[in-house]
Amino acid sequence: MIVSQALQRIRAGRFALIGILIASTIAFVSSCRSDDSDPDIGTLLSATVLAQAAACNASLARTQAGRSFTTSFEAVSDFDGFYLVPQNYQNAASHELSTAQVRTGTNSHRGYITAQGPDCGAFANCNHRGYPTVQLHKTAQGGFRTPVLVEFYSYLDMSVPDQRWFSFATFTSDSSDNWARTVLVNLGNLNTGTTNYMHLFHVPTQSRGDWSYQTSDAQSPLAYPSNQWVKVSVCLDFDSTSGNARVFQDGTLVSSAAVQGTCGVLEQAHFGLYAHPGLSSGSVYNDDLSITEVAACPF
Repeated sequence: MIVSQALQRIRAGRFALIGILIASTIAFVSSCRSDDSDPDIGTLLSATVLAQAAACNASLARTQAGRSFTTSFEAVSDFDGFYLVPQNYQNAASHELSTAQVRTGTNSHRGYITAQGPDCGAFANCNHRGYPTVQLHKTAQGGFRTPVLVEFYSYLDMSVPDQRWFSFATFTSDSSDNWARTVLVNLGNLNTGTTNYMHLFHVPTQSRGDWSYQTSDAQSPLAYPSNQWVKVSVCLDFDSTSGNARVFQDGTLVSSAAVQGTCGVLEQAHFGLYAHPGLSSGSVYNDDLSITEVAACPF
């Protein structure tokens, strides 16, 4: 996990540098313009910033409609129109509907690792992937206005050793293919011992892991159990000024943090297999997923 976090921070630093260069370019070009000159890069970049701000304001102005997305993974058609990770991804991971471990109904979703992933080096993401996405922005009414309550059941048959991690869920307020601002619910030992705990990541900003509360070896330890169904509940608020996230394991709070850099709407999410490429085997089963717009979370 240390290596992964380090790479994330490097990427974050690059983006920050790009932002500084863009700001400097706007200031320089603006200072060299005459009042009657044609539109230039400074004008275009300023227009982009204004357009992004307008889009954010529009998202924050969206009202809730009590909408809900639910699936018990009985049929692939539940994800029609959404992106599904291709089978045998990187020749190391796949996913399927499975009867091996089922909580309700006939099927669950299984993501599984068949080999260690490739070593792509710096600035490349070769993490294991095996999941369907839930692309709310592609639905008739678009993304869900937060807060939202996300609940699902997970059954993890996988060893997650030191310096490795597994991710149960990824959420984004970005409707593009970039998934530029994400919040993750991960599993790892937090570099504090040998016990794995569920925890938020990319909080309060991208590449960070700073919590307002986190179960750990030293604080209300609640390890994540393997080979049994566990209810995962996530209360997620993407408000631009007071965003926050909370994660509950079988009804007990395990992680909470502020969330910054979002604009009020959950646009996309994925649940299933997303893990460190150094893992070489293991499965995760998911069942009974719901994403619901709520005025406030019930806990």
